[in-house]
Amino acid sequence: MDSNNIFAQNISVDDYASFVDRELLDEINRLSVRLRGAVIQHINSTYVGGGVAEILRSLTPIMRSVGLEARWDVIKAESNFFECTKAFHNAFHGEKIELSAEMMNIYRQTSRANLDLVDEDADFVVIHDQQPLGLTERKPRHKGKWIWYCHIDPIDVDARLWEFLSSYARRCDAAIYHLAEYAKNLGNSQFFIPPAIDPLSDKNREVTEEEKEQILGRLGIPSDRPVILQVSRFDRLKNPFGVVSAYLKLVEEIPCYLVMAGGAADDDPEGQEVLTELLDMVDNHPDIMVLNLPPTSHLEINVLQRAADIIIQNSVREGFGLTVTEALWKAKPVVATPVGGILKQVLHEKTGLLAGNTEELVACLRRLLLDQDLARELGRNGKEHVRKNFITPVYIYNWLSLLNRINE
Repeated sequence: MDSNNIFAQNISVDDYASFVDRELLDEINRLSVRLRGAVIQHINSTYVGGGVAEILRSLTPIMRSVGLEARWDVIKAESNFFECTKAFHNAFHGEKIELSAEMMNIYRQTSRANLDLVDEDADFVVIHDQQPLGLTERKPRHKGKWIWYCHIDPIDVDARLWEFLSSYARRCDAAIYHLAEYAKNLGNSQFFIPPAIDPLSDKNREVTEEEKEQILGRLGIPSDRPVILQVSRFDRLKNPFGVVSAYLKLVEEIPCYLVMAGGAADDDPEGQEVLTELLDMVDNHPDIMVLNLPPTSHLEINVLQRAADIIIQNSVREGFGLTVTEALWKAKPVVATPVGGILKQVLHEKTGLLAGNTEELVACLRRLLLDQDLARELGRNGKEHVRKNFITPVYIYNWLSLLNRINE
């Protein structure tokens, strides 16, 4: 797949005029002047599945629209590489890892096999997350500025793994983290940019009644009781098992449905194992629906979020949590765990509710089901919070500000 053929559509920052103030759009155009014609290459590990791919799907064309020569490329790797990097991902979130010589060799060999992917003419090379970090071996012979964008929470990263990966990250001219508290001392420039959702994308645009009825009917989502929804990859860090446990307690008091919607990503070999365990736990419960959707099911996710009465994000760890951003954008009441970037989005009792354990999750769900006025108020506040902070125009403004500073 060549992403640079995917993004042929015409798009302009002016297309977002209904979502933000004119002053922000004017500032975007001003910041873009010094960068016009600059080549910026984004590199990650997959075109489909996961938040980074979704971010790049919107960011690449909007960067082009303001005059940058933006491109997006993906490393090629065998399954053993992604098994290693999934273990690395989990180790970033505090899980124990036995970092073997074999794992490090697989990482090095795959990275070196992809070195020709780097655009020699790029003015900026942006490495997203840890999978393509090994490409920084090309940095000493490259004329451009290199940026590492860490989309995950590295606070509790395994010390030996960090020693290994940071040797690559230190070669970059700058590092971007979602939150200031995620920063690692790499000796380069540090920037803090939370991600964003695209309100014009299929996952976040308004949907017609016809689209809604057709998709809900195809997916078999009933409408005779409240629907509680969690959207996430089938990943242990998203704690879908805790969601089921909470639901089984709640449904003893209040009749409702639970929908668990997720899917796989090319760079996550663990997903099928988690899905199998989840299905075993659900055990064909008549009121729990586990939907294993293709990673391109953006409109389906949009409709599910808009149809839900409450949306949960029960993550154990979360770099930022774009599924929370999406849910808030639909003006839905959200109950989420107080971890990582969720804390920047779900402001307790203002834009949603926070629940630190199963008992608190059950209590929050019960409260929202019984108090519709509160649910509506949290939903309204949540949407406005996202509009001001976490949508594409704000994101491209932050990017242009960063690139201008690095280019000084």
